[in-house]
Amino acid sequence: MSVRNLDSIFQPRRIAVIGASDDPSSVGGPVFRNLISSGFRGVVYPVNVRRESVEGVQAYPSVSKVPNKPDLAVVCTPAKTVPAIVRECGEAGVQGMIIISAGFRESGADGKELEQQVADEVARFDGMRVVGPNCLGVIVPGLRMNASFAATTPADGHIAFVSQSGALCTAVLDWADEEGIGFSHFVSVGNMLDADFGDLLDYFSEDPATKSVILYVESIKDARKFMSATRAFSRTKPIVAFKSGRFAESAAAAASHTGAMAGEDAVYDAAFERAGIVRISEIDEMFDCAELLAHHKPPTGSRLAILTNAGGPGVMATDALLARHGTLAKLSDDTIASLNDILPPYWSHGNPIDVLGDAPPERIAESARLVLDDDGVDAVLVILAPQAMTDPTEAARAVAKVGTDNRYKPLLAAWIGGRMMREGTQLLSQAKIPTYTTPEQAVHAFMHLVSYARNQEVLHETPRDLPVSFSLDRERLRGLFDTILMEGQDVLSETVSKALLEGYEIPVTKPYAAHSADEAVQAARRIEYPVVLKVLSPDITHKTDVGGVVVNLKSDDEVRQAYEQIITGAKDKRPDANVLGVTVQAMVKPEGGAVEMIIGAKKDPTFGTVVMAGMGGIAAEVFKDRTLGLPPLSERLARRMLESLDSWPLLGEYRGRPALDKDALIETLMRVSYLVADYPEIKELDINPLIVKQDGVVALDARVVIDRSLVTEPGRPYQHLAIRPYPDQYVRNITLSDGERVKLRPIKPEDEPMWHDLLASCSEGSLWFRFRHLFKKTTHQMASRYCFIDYDREMAIVSEMETADGNRVLSGVVRLVADADHESAEYAVLIGDPWQGRGLGSAMTDYILDIARQWGVKRLYAETTSDNARMIGMFRNRGFEVKHSKDDDTLVLADLKLE
Repeated sequence: MSVRNLDSIFQPRRIAVIGASDDPSSVGGPVFRNLISSGFRGVVYPVNVRRESVEGVQAYPSVSKVPNKPDLAVVCTPAKTVPAIVRECGEAGVQGMIIISAGFRESGADGKELEQQVADEVARFDGMRVVGPNCLGVIVPGLRMNASFAATTPADGHIAFVSQSGALCTAVLDWADEEGIGFSHFVSVGNMLDADFGDLLDYFSEDPATKSVILYVESIKDARKFMSATRAFSRTKPIVAFKSGRFAESAAAAASHTGAMAGEDAVYDAAFERAGIVRISEIDEMFDCAELLAHHKPPTGSRLAILTNAGGPGVMATDALLARHGTLAKLSDDTIASLNDILPPYWSHGNPIDVLGDAPPERIAESARLVLDDDGVDAVLVILAPQAMTDPTEAARAVAKVGTDNRYKPLLAAWIGGRMMREGTQLLSQAKIPTYTTPEQAVHAFMHLVSYARNQEVLHETPRDLPVSFSLDRERLRGLFDTILMEGQDVLSETVSKALLEGYEIPVTKPYAAHSADEAVQAARRIEYPVVLKVLSPDITHKTDVGGVVVNLKSDDEVRQAYEQIITGAKDKRPDANVLGVTVQAMVKPEGGAVEMIIGAKKDPTFGTVVMAGMGGIAAEVFKDRTLGLPPLSERLARRMLESLDSWPLLGEYRGRPALDKDALIETLMRVSYLVADYPEIKELDINPLIVKQDGVVALDARVVIDRSLVTEPGRPYQHLAIRPYPDQYVRNITLSDGERVKLRPIKPEDEPMWHDLLASCSEGSLWFRFRHLFKKTTHQMASRYCFIDYDREMAIVSEMETADGNRVLSGVVRLVADADHESAEYAVLIGDPWQGRGLGSAMTDYILDIARQWGVKRLYAETTSDNARMIGMFRNRGFEVKHSKDDDTLVLADLKLE
């Protein structure tokens, strides 16, 4: 439902408090008192069947008896009364409810059943919105509305705070009051029966008073909706999140290495990174981080220059930076030379830049200015420790001037000390320079900026449905997989698992089943020695744990001996297992410094399928060097995942050994991501080890675990993924009236160069008609907005043509931008000048109208200039209502109701 009718909760004019009371020990007492004492400008009705008045205000026996229909009802009565109250509010036309009452699913089975009754009542009334139940309430300081039982009303501000923990809310409010921190909205969401994180983020993204959001997350109920909302929000405003429950032991019963290594918290890390969210691990970081990200430009990299008047704090900052995987910037020769001109001869001559304890304000400021101008520096941290010759106030004034003059790179400060540093700290804060009391705090803040910048890059990566190099017969593969599902085994054998990998063109060593020593010898002769024998059993996942792998067998006798050894050992260590024999396969020697990796996937209960890569082999779970991502993966996302591994440098040139085939590893990770995207039935998948060689990769072992209950609902593909892949179903070919063939397809990030060329082919008039402003040239920032889209919210169809010399070009783009509810959508189209007048714009418009109908959009709207006769004619031909804007005679508005 998203943002529909949320104004009734966050911008009400009339509020009914059901269960309002004079009793300060009841929930209804402080809730009503907060509303009437905080200065709320609207009307507040107390509803209490047993009282004539509450706090001197006339009370009413029910919502239906209040003089005017409330926009919002705040429910403070016992849980068992809530279903009937919801029904009464719905019948009275109330559209917004905050259910503070507790005693629902958090209390057990009976409470869960009671919450379902509430949900059923809410569903009866179209458009009713609910925050809660089991929540602290909602505070909107800008409206002076405190619809909660919190002990304090915070100041107005620009941070929206959304929390699943009511107890944390009260602590945060108390702390924020002491620190003077304000909020645009303060929301305790409770059990999220209706309004959830996704709804609230969509709502706050359109709120000009909200500059950033802080989330306290315990769990997420709709990952697809959450990811869509957070990715949309993060494009323009930062999100800071604290996720509790970092060390849940949910991986204990996993059936694969991947299942054991890809724990719940690591999945949240991967999802937050993909959504552009900065995750914090300490509560006291959240507000500094939110303000920092909202008001300061993120750096272009992690290279930090540390300028200090004392060596010790500079070393402390360096340690903190390297511990958080930051980079100590290397100063250029020109910067060193310039610093030599202004600093004493015995300065540090490197980074950290120790300007010495007797440094006057001018020396500190000029040094900071020179270092900021260094192209090899992404940000500067100035640290000042109180010393006998130090004037911290004047030093702050000088550094503040540098910060005012240089807004293109982050400048941070750490004024270490107490009373002596207080005035300087205030001066720096007034100059909007992030200022901290310790070097470590400042470095942590800088790394949050770096994380935010990196996540913004990830945010603009939308995967395609399949890479160009993939040529798969997906219908044949689906038929093969359906046959496998009919066979009844939940844990696929190595042979079947590798057959599935081969279908996605992942190189494997082919296993041959042998049910006796003689069969094993015959298979080894066909393969040619040396060979490997592995135990064949659907019940044994980790073969080496039972001595079930013997390698480098070079003769018939060795194979016979190994066969008996494996069978005997497996039966001794796993008497419950069904041991069918062995598999025989070629021995792959890890020559040339080859590296063992693991690639896998698992079905996470919250975010659906996730993929994993890491250091492989029998010690994979010991080293725990792994990285997770949400499929499907583009080349850049796969590379970014792998580069985050501690073992990534082993794949490069190492001690005279040539680099290994990183590209083959990246492509394999991508192929696995598309495999698990295509098959929601896959619960877990392991390729371990995957040998990475100088000339490719090969999977030595593989196992797939399936769950037949995990199937795709008809008409709802990819529901097992948290991010919708490239919508391949919207690709179609058309023929223009002049016979030219054109491919219509959704836009993708890789189209950016062709998108720039398309706009370059347009005249000023064409650009004016489309954008209603002119620009000298397109930028990456512009392209990010138009080429990197969320296919759950927006659709842009491009027309792709082939030129006479065989190059591909874009000749036009038509766009549908829907609201979060898909109730209405904005339409726009642009055709390059060389392709105008050929019917392309009409064909693309008709196609996007078809897509709008498929989405269930009820209203389409557009605008153009009054002199764009061709566009106005097309509007009218398709039934748009066309009229001039009341505010601008040069603007024409078009509106179409869709069936």
